[in-house]
Amino acid sequence: MAKVVVVKYKNSCKPYYFSAGNLKLEEGQSVIVDTARGIEYAIVVNPEKETDEIVAPLKPVLRIATQRDMEALERAEARRPEAMAICKEKIRNRNLQMKLIDCEFTFDGSKVIFYFSSEGRVDFRELVKDLAAVFHIRIELRQVGVRDETRLIGGIAPCGRVCCCASCMPDFRKVSIKMAKNQGLSLNPGKISGLCGRLMCCLSYENEYYAGVFKKMPKLGSSVGTPEGKGTVVSTNMLNMIVRVKIEKDGVMVYRDFPVSDLTFKRAADKAEPEQEEEKNSAEAKK
Repeated sequence: MAKVVVVKYKNSCKPYYFSAGNLKLEEGQSVIVDTARGIEYAIVVNPEKETDEIVAPLKPVLRIATQRDMEALERAEARRPEAMAICKEKIRNRNLQMKLIDCEFTFDGSKVIFYFSSEGRVDFRELVKDLAAVFHIRIELRQVGVRDETRLIGGIAPCGRVCCCASCMPDFRKVSIKMAKNQGLSLNPGKISGLCGRLMCCLSYENEYYAGVFKKMPKLGSSVGTPEGKGTVVSTNMLNMIVRVKIEKDGVMVYRDFPVSDLTFKRAADKAEPEQEEEKNSAEAKK
């Protein structure tokens, strides 16, 4: 059984596993780790996670971050505004159709990574040469999609909280329009889209519950039998399993709420969505 430590990199909510070795670490402690792209700074979120599910060997935690390491990190952060300004100027000079989003220097200062978005492919080979002539280190330009752009920039979602992708969601989930239908939400794009313009990631959080309940509820506008006679479904409350029904009594329309268990109605057959539509929805969610 391997003893591992769980860490997160700065501005990231995705956990990574490293070998703790003989180090005694504490939650929230700053450490220096050996990664596939070099030496990096990270923060401990779980200092003593014991599991046999992780495939060995793991990259090691090199040491607890020192004052010198923290100063190096601060110097790298201080270089970001100038690097962004220089890159934007070079992009304008080359008249490239790309939007610069963010940049970061690796902890050891050997490379700077620029993140950008664009509607199509961009030939940035000459731009890399221009930047290398200024910084005299390795240059990497990385194109990202609109969802990754929102993750990097962050922002306040329609719910009033910080976007899930930028605060608490390690990986993007598949989201489809069918999830909104299951939850009885308005299909107005402005109501179910996030800051990135794609379907909101939170639609998938409770989809399993709503997908099961949706099959047990009558459809809006359908005819149902109630203890007070036949009526028409006006609305449904899938959390409380309550159905509001419009019933005609003595020439007057009245509205009553009934538990779904008290109603009789023809349940629709459980038909799967056409495969092509499902693939289309999944592809839309990944953009």
